[in-house]
Amino acid sequence: MKKLFVILVMLSAISVNAQWEPDVRLTNATGSSFTHSNWCIAANGNVVHTVWYDERDGNWEIYYKRSTDGGINWGSDTRLTNNTAYSVNPSITVSGSLVHLVWTDGIDGNLEIYYKRSTDGGINWSSDTRLTNAAAVSEYPSIAVSGSFVHVVWLDERDGNPEIYYKHTADEGVTWGADIRLTNNTSVSWYPSIAVSGSNVNVVWWDNRDGNFEIYYKHSTDSGINWVADTRLTNYIANSHYSSIAVSGLVVHVVWEDWGDGNAEIYYKRSTDGGINWSSDTRLTNAAAVSEYPSIAVSGSFVHVVWLDERDGNAEIYYKRSIDAGTTWGQDIRLTSNSAYSKFPSISVSGSLVHVVWNDNRDGNYEV
Repeated sequence: MKKLFVILVMLSAISVNAQWEPDVRLTNATGSSFTHSNWCIAANGNVVHTVWYDERDGNWEIYYKRSTDGGINWGSDTRLTNNTAYSVNPSITVSGSLVHLVWTDGIDGNLEIYYKRSTDGGINWSSDTRLTNAAAVSEYPSIAVSGSFVHVVWLDERDGNPEIYYKHTADEGVTWGADIRLTNNTSVSWYPSIAVSGSNVNVVWWDNRDGNFEIYYKHSTDSGINWVADTRLTNYIANSHYSSIAVSGLVVHVVWEDWGDGNAEIYYKRSTDGGINWSSDTRLTNAAAVSEYPSIAVSGSFVHVVWLDERDGNAEIYYKRSIDAGTTWGQDIRLTSNSAYSKFPSISVSGSLVHVVWNDNRDGNYEV
């Protein structure tokens, strides 16, 4: 298998004419290294945390590294899992010096969701905590934090078809509540993404209950104890995939990949009242090639989106932003420029610093 290259770039979010810094190669191993677009990077102040899954050890393991100077310099790779099974699809979030991580692991004979944390900003890590215990696949977790509450969603097949499940901890990851089933239909519910602001928890996913895949949303206003009914966000005859969500106060931002225009384009919509009412869709890309795998982050009125784009004849990472909370959008900015394949970007923002990681095989193998 080819090896994957994970790259980080960053920019100042305040200047309208902000420039991006050069790519930084984060991995250099003999096996493939992979990110995915569901929160593989998290920043708090000048401390930046990133995770990926890596096969340098002969099987897939979860790796981590951090920067303490805003992404300029990076520490060494830290291996966070150590078993002969399949450890993949990590998702990370941070609150102060507490770093929280979830991933999919096959150590139990089937895929389950596992969790671990660091209480000192990523220097030391706890032992693994198994979050699911079902005789079926549990995978694609997404994690978010607000204060002492840590929230996790994932895809689960215990009911005979893929459904979205949720659970939380109210004590910073020490103990965990029961699994809560968020969807209940005979269709496929896939690839959830979660964002939280205070006690408001917001989840999006894609679902084919309507005959084709559409984007659905639901939220809780009491830190995940009770949930409102599902809200269908898209209504097209083509498929809508790979939704990503971010929130700032009561303003909820969602992006996704949509095939309604004959090829995949990136679309956006928002709610300004905590997910009760939603704007019309805004098309963010308009190129005669595939645009897919979006990731979104927000800081105040600045909304940042990255995605994979094939307009240049090969897959590159593109970016655009809004400086007025999603009302208007700036131009597309190409972040990568090489003849290789760049994919699965993930974005995080802390104040004026915007950080992006992705996979890239420009060096002959895939790296981060």
